[in-house]
Amino acid sequence: MGKLFTGFTKVTAYPIELMVFRTKFLYEDKSVQSRKIKGPAIIVSNHTSVYDFAQMMQAFFGRHLHCLMADILYRKKMMSWFLNQLDGIKISREGKNFSFIEKSVDILKKGGVIEIYPESRIPEPKEETPLEFKPSAAYIAILSGAPIIPVYTDGNYFGKGRAHVMIGKPIIPSEIIDPSLEMNKNIEILTNHMRNKVIALRDETNNQKEQKKV
Repeated sequence: MGKLFTGFTKVTAYPIELMVFRTKFLYEDKSVQSRKIKGPAIIVSNHTSVYDFAQMMQAFFGRHLHCLMADILYRKKMMSWFLNQLDGIKISREGKNFSFIEKSVDILKKGGVIEIYPESRIPEPKEETPLEFKPSAAYIAILSGAPIIPVYTDGNYFGKGRAHVMIGKPIIPSEIIDPSLEMNKNIEILTNHMRNKVIALRDETNNQKEQKKV
């Protein structure tokens, strides 16, 4: 049911997104990672607004995304129903329930795609961004072995210009972590690596925008 509902939502929303987002897609290396995803993957992106999820559905139109979402979004009955139909994965912000990790790993081992915003919330005005990344994405990546696709979005969804989304080359967890170290240390290493990659994608996006290449 989730895939059918999500597919219907994508198709009906796509024309609207084209008009209001006017997205320009950029790539660190398109020959390595384009908008097509083969096999399991973890999409990791900075968080700018509630419209990020819609943007990612447009960006990776061909895959069914299971997005990790804060439990606060499920408090209203209608919204909870909608997010469940989209196969969203509920996260407890208070850290009382970690079943989302097991569920995420299971989806990845079956070849699915997980979408995570490691900042865990939308930054406040004037906060340095991206915010510190939470460890859940790295933990899921290490347990599943799935590649991580780093993404940066400038969040300019309704501006006079256009939204820019840069897709980075996949991060392979086994190439970053050290088997001789404890799990907590490897989580820290991989978490920092992901955040630094998103920052690098942000800087390259801004550089191209300044040069008026995009």
